Amino acid sequence: MSGLGTAELLGRRATVAVPATIANLGAGFDCLGLAVDLVLRATVEAVADGVELTVDGEGAGELAADRSNRLVAALEAGLAELGIDDVAALGWRIELSNPIPLSRGLGSSAAASVAGLLLAGAIASQPMEPDTVLRLATRMEGHSDNVAPALLGGLVASVVVDDRVEAIRFEPPAGLGIVAWIPDRRLSTAEMRRVLPDTVPRADALANLSRVAVGVAGLASGRAAVLRLLTEDRLHEPYRAAAYPELPELIAAARDAGALGACLAGAGSTVVAFVDDTDAASAELVGAALRSTGSRLGLPGNLMPLRPTSTGAHVR
Repeated sequence: MSGLGTAELLGRRATVAVPATIANLGAGFDCLGLAVDLVLRATVEAVADGVELTVDGEGAGELAADRSNRLVAALEAGLAELGIDDVAALGWRIELSNPIPLSRGLGSSAAASVAGLLLAGAIASQPMEPDTVLRLATRMEGHSDNVAPALLGGLVASVVVDDRVEAIRFEPPAGLGIVAWIPDRRLSTAEMRRVLPDTVPRADALANLSRVAVGVAGLASGRAAVLRLLTEDRLHEPYRAAAYPELPELIAAARDAGALGACLAGAGSTVVAFVDDTDAASAELVGAALRSTGSRLGLPGNLMPLRPTSTGAHVR
């Protein structure tokens, strides 16, 4: 137990940086995730009462300035885990710099959960072990595919076993670039999970298992070309297309334009296409195909170039 009281935390201040993430990567439903170079930065100061929130970027004017805010909830859950009593007696002054689009499948909620937990350790001067952060953040999020790469950086395979998370991190292939089509449309993760069936054909399960096995082995060996196989999913994207009918055409357009692979990011609505980072012309063709297809389908949005990042969440 900490032994610290809330009065001792007043005036303490900490800053954390957490990357956005792309979960699933196609066939790796709920078990694969990749950290990318779109970084949430959050500074928190413990004050006497209330929640004061300043947001620069995504979520300005709409993120809750109270204890229901995901970052605040994670911060207070982390302090409770560390044995700080009467956390509700504290208030928080929070400054966010957030480039991660909300409800677009790029892990904004997971980034906030991880940020809050790391800030709890920094404010209490008791940094939590990564296993503890993974366990608590996964409990808040309901799954570990975004949480693990947000915390660890790189490409991560993870699984929940009982009350712990087993996560294996490795570096993605060098020279891997990402063209992200980020529609204006937001999609709720809860709603996109509700369209999924309780059972799937055995052939579809086997197809995904084989693609994940070959995909992870290939990527760990530096073979980016396996993304063509890995991003072919039969467990969630076909069903989610019922709620997101433009999805199949966007993915097909990116592949036809020369992408190494293309898939839905998390529960969407972002579609990501993987490209050779050294081939600017190819990336431009893929981006143009996504933009023109979105326009033709009446799905406005923006293109954003991304890169994998090896840097996970850290206190600054």
